[in-house]
Amino acid sequence: MHVLMVNLKVKPGRADDFIAAVKQDGIGTTSNEEGNYQFSAIRDQSDPDRFFLFEVYKDEEALEQHRQMPHFLQYREATSDIYLEEPIRYFCANVFPDDSWWTER
Repeated sequence: MHVLMVNLKVKPGRADDFIAAVKQDGIGTTSNEEGNYQFSAIRDQSDPDRFFLFEVYKDEEALEQHRQMPHFLQYREATSDIYLEEPIRYFCANVFPDDSWWTER
C-alpha cells in the first residue's frame, strides 16, 4: 500500500479555486483509477486556507499512473499559482487497517 498525505496552504482568496480543482481531481481519481483506494481533501477548521490530502494507492505504480491522468494534469495546471507555501508531501506506510482491508472493500 502506498499512502500519500499532503499539507497545502493556499493564497488568501484562492480557497474556492482550490476546492473546485481538487474536487475535479478527486472525482476523476475515484471514478477512473482502479489502483486508488482513497482520495480525501480536508479543510482545516481553524485556517480556511489550509488543506490536507489523504490518498491511498495500491502501489507506487498506481500513484505514478495517477500523475499521468488528464484530471490530475488539469488539477496541476489549475493550482500552479495557488499556493502560499510549497506543499509538504509525506509518503507513508500503512499501519491500520492492514492492507487487505483496502483491497477487500
